[in-house]
Amino acid sequence: MSFQADAPFVSRPGSNLIAGALALGVHVAFVLLLVFGVSWQTRHPAPVMVDLWEALPPVTQSAAAKPSRPPAPVKAPAPAKAAPAPRPAVKEPPPPKAPDIALERKKAEAERLQKLQATQAAEEKARADAAKKAQEKQLAEQKKRELLRQMEEEDLTRRMADEAAASEARQAKLAEAQAKLAEAAAASKRQAELASVVGQYRDLISAKVRGNTRLPDNLTGNPQVRCLVKLLPTGEVVSVRVTQSSGNAAYDDAVVRAIEKSSPLPLPGDRDARAAFVPELSFVHRPKE
Repeated sequence: MSFQADAPFVSRPGSNLIAGALALGVHVAFVLLLVFGVSWQTRHPAPVMVDLWEALPPVTQSAAAKPSRPPAPVKAPAPAKAAPAPRPAVKEPPPPKAPDIALERKKAEAERLQKLQATQAAEEKARADAAKKAQEKQLAEQKKRELLRQMEEEDLTRRMADEAAASEARQAKLAEAQAKLAEAAAASKRQAELASVVGQYRDLISAKVRGNTRLPDNLTGNPQVRCLVKLLPTGEVVSVRVTQSSGNAAYDDAVVRAIEKSSPLPLPGDRDARAAFVPELSFVHRPKE
């Protein structure tokens, strides 16, 4: 750097060195001022924190807005009295970061896994439903078989019970018939026995009455007289009444007196046989019998 004056002067080596040093110092100060001014006004970006999401959040209007452009670098004021110096390179702010590829991959992988899990869950559910239906069908068939077997067993049991009841009924009817036959046979035997006893005691009564009868002298033939005799259970005669005359009054009276004289008449000890004589006895008498 050189200075010109209106008046001529004589140059000196010492003054030129001083002037050069001063000029160099001014330039260094100017450069330092530019460097410190630019570095003081430059803003460092704040640290960025990233959250990992399994799914992208819904995009809002505020989030969808375009990011604001970085502030323009502030130009340092030029010195009033200085020669222009080369401007230092201003650091441009870093461009906005591209989407995190790893995050996108993780999200895509998560979605793929989610779809795969959903598909597997659907397949497992379908297999479980098919197995459940097969099991229900098998159980239904087994219950059907058990029901059929139970019905067959019940039918067999019912048939056996019916056959047993029918057989028992037949045996009961047979036993009843046999009992009736036996009862009839016993009754017939009893009646025969009673008839035999009654016949024996009728003969005894007839013999006793015949022994006490005094026949009239004019009696001819073998006339029959029927009398109704009222008796006590002991055989004692209460009364005698002729119900069918022989036609011979003397013979009828003789028979009545003979019956009264024969009291008490012989009676069987069997109650049923004695019922044929008590309380009334239809007595028939013939003199020659």
